[in-house]
Order: sequence, then C-alpha cells, then structure tokens
Amino acid sequence: MDTVITRFPPSPTGYLHIGGARTALFNWLYARHNNGKFILRIEDTDAARSTTKSVDAIFEALDWLGIDYDEGPYYQSARYSIYQEHVDQLIASGGAYYCTCTAEEIEKMREAAKQRGENPRYDGTCREKGLSSSDNAVVRFKAPIAGNTILEDVIRGNIVFSNHEIDDFIIRRSDGSPMYNLAVVVDDITMGINTIIRGDDHISNTPRQILLYRALGAEIPVFGHVPMVLGGDKARLSKRHGAMSVTAYRDMGYYPDALLNYLVRLGWSHGDQEFFTKEELIEKFSLKNVGKSAGVFSPEKLLALNARHIHNAPPEKLAPHVRPFLAQKGIAAEDGSYLCRVIETLQQRSRTFAEMADGAEFYYAAPTAYDEKGAKKFLKPEGIDVLETLAGRLKEHAAANGQMDEKSLEPVFKAIMEETGLGFGKIAQPLRLALTGKTASPGIFEMMEVLGEEEAIARIEACVSALRRETK
Repeated sequence: MDTVITRFPPSPTGYLHIGGARTALFNWLYARHNNGKFILRIEDTDAARSTTKSVDAIFEALDWLGIDYDEGPYYQSARYSIYQEHVDQLIASGGAYYCTCTAEEIEKMREAAKQRGENPRYDGTCREKGLSSSDNAVVRFKAPIAGNTILEDVIRGNIVFSNHEIDDFIIRRSDGSPMYNLAVVVDDITMGINTIIRGDDHISNTPRQILLYRALGAEIPVFGHVPMVLGGDKARLSKRHGAMSVTAYRDMGYYPDALLNYLVRLGWSHGDQEFFTKEELIEKFSLKNVGKSAGVFSPEKLLALNARHIHNAPPEKLAPHVRPFLAQKGIAAEDGSYLCRVIETLQQRSRTFAEMADGAEFYYAAPTAYDEKGAKKFLKPEGIDVLETLAGRLKEHAAANGQMDEKSLEPVFKAIMEETGLGFGKIAQPLRLALTGKTASPGIFEMMEVLGEEEAIARIEACVSALRRETK
C-alpha cells in the first residue's frame, strides 16, 4: 500500500463522546505508527442538527487529547458541487437513475415485499424508465440484482452480503443534497483515504459503499470495523454507565494521556501490558491486535489508570493541567519550579487534577482556620509548647544552614524528641495543622522544603499566637 491515509469524520450534532474519541484515536494511531496521514472531516450535511457549538466542541476535545490532523477540517456542507459531479458521472455511465416514485408508492412496495416474506425494499419501478431530472426526482444507485458483495475486513474477516438484499438505494435527494453513503464514498475517494477504521455499527452500510467505489472506478480501501464500547451491563454505552463527553473528563481533572491509554485498551491489546505512554502507543499500535469482542467501559478502571499516569508523569508535564483547577480556586499559579515542586509532593496522593488542586491550596495561602477535630486532639497546651519550641529551633537552623530539607531537618526533630520524650507523630501532627490547617498532607519534611523556612516559621508562629489568644 502507498502512504497510509486514515480519517475521522464526526457529525457535529453534540459533544465528542467516548466511542467517537476511540474511533479517532485508532485512526490517528494507525496513521502515526505508519508515518501516514490523518484527516479530519466534519460530516455536517444534517443541517437541522449540526451546530457550530458542536464543531467547536469536537475541535476542543481533539486538541485536549493531543490528536492532531494533517489535513482538514473538511466540511461536507461545502462540497455539494463535488457530490453532484459524481452523481452525474454515475447517471452518465448507467450506474444511477432518476426516480419519481412517491413515498406512498414506495411504502406499498415495501408492504408487498413483507407479504412475500422478503425484506422491505424498493422494487426498481423507475430503473429502466430513463427519466430526466425534475423537481420531485431523487437519484437511485443501480445495484446489481444477483451475486454477492464481499467485505474484506482486517478485524472481523470476510463478510458476505447477498446483492439480492441490497435495493436501489437513494444517493441524492430531490432537493439536490447527497445521501450519507454517496457523500462518504466521494469524500474518501477524493481525499485519498485508503484505510477506514470505524465502529461495527457501520457494517450494514459497507456493501453499498463498496458498490459505489466500484461504480466510480475507485480502489476499495482497507476496512476495519471495531466492536462497540459497552457499559458494565453489556448494553450500549451511555451516561448511565458513567460515560460522558471527552471534555467532561477534562473538566473533572483527568489526564489526557490516561484517557488515551484507557480508550485504546477498550478493544486493543499488546500482550499483558496495561500502562502505555502516548509514544508507546504510537510505536506498538497495529490492527492485528484489535479484538473482535466489545470493550466494556469501567469508570473505576479509568480512574485507577488516571492515578497511575499522574503518579508516573514528570511534574512539568502535569503543571499545565493543574493550573486551571488552581485558577478555579483563585490561585494564579505560574508554570515554574515552585509549582513543579508542589506537584511532586502531591502526585502520589492524587487521582485527578481536581484532587491535586485541593491538596495544593495550602501551598499558596496560609491557613486561617484549623481542622476542628484535629485541633481538639493535637493542638492542646502540650502541642502549643512543642510548636513554640520548634519555631525557635527552626530559626536557629535557618540561620546556621540556610536551607531546609529532610537531611538537615532530621537532627532538629530528633533533638526535640529526645528533650520532650515525644514521638515524631506528637510533633508532626500539630506541625501539620499549623502549616496546612488539615490533618492530612504530604510528608512533613518535603512539605516544609517546598514552603521554605521563612513561610514555615511564619505559619507556626501565627498558629501559636492564635492558640495563645484563644487560651487567654
């Protein structure tokens, strides 16, 4: 085969959902793996349902996922003249004809076919009439009456369709607009698409499209029909299974690389490997390992995989994804070393960027209140005394060392433990409350290192002062 050229052709009638995103991903990965081309096409011929908002949402979702395209976006609504040229070509070659049968007449034909025990179909009344174009005429494709049409599917194997079951289907409406099967075939021919990976709900359309390719003198592309994604109850995937639009996952704090990893595993495998970086997916993806069974969507597995990607990623890659969630809290965090150090202390504790932003708040603002239960338990007079002692020792430490890290802090805490007879937890918990206002946080030493000695001491002293005032 020449250069592999794939495409993703969404209809802009809503947001990009999980199934559509997986289709886009499979086509994109296959093109990238083979150093080919990936084309984006917007199938917006349904004027009543297609919206600019939906088009923008598709672009937004693909951009967030990191699925880029080499050509496009092409819009079907701007290509009507191209479709008409191919309709004229089919009529001239005898491969299509005008039909003026009314809806009532066609309904009678279908009922008659049902009574004969056949599938409802158009009976070819206008097939040999040689009608000319008129306001009420549609154009029908002249389908073969006998023989079979074979779909050679690289995923499912050969599928045989009897031509007797394919009636003379409409390829152009009476208002001049193209039907789906004609538009996609003409688009794929004129755009040079030679590999089509799509959901297996399109299989029923494929024999008609193969016949159109042949009638237009074009090569048949490679077809690969991917099983659908199902919910846990094995029904078609929907919101009730926890599946939402791609941008909804972004807004909940998911990592795009994790969603890509999860989507590709819904129908594709590479041995027993579950965790893949985007680079690994491009390197390893092939159609040979796409399964024939439907993938089952699990929100719990996606969340677990998301956590794993967050745990394994370099902080600098996570920073741009955390910032919007910090911004929602009024925190204008910059992509710098401070944010990366904050992330480093939180990424092993976070499953989503929303959770990470919640955990990061205290790094950007000193606590103004302290967890009530924690304060009652740990900020008793004994705890206040420990904090006061610790603040003094830290000032001495800062003057002598000029840095605050685990190695240099350990002797300070060890000395206080020996003097007071307290265990590390009896010191660490009051300190954690003083620094964060919470009873749970990253490790004491790593947290203090990020805050810095000046800020850490200021927070301890503020806590002691507040508690002394309350005591009085």
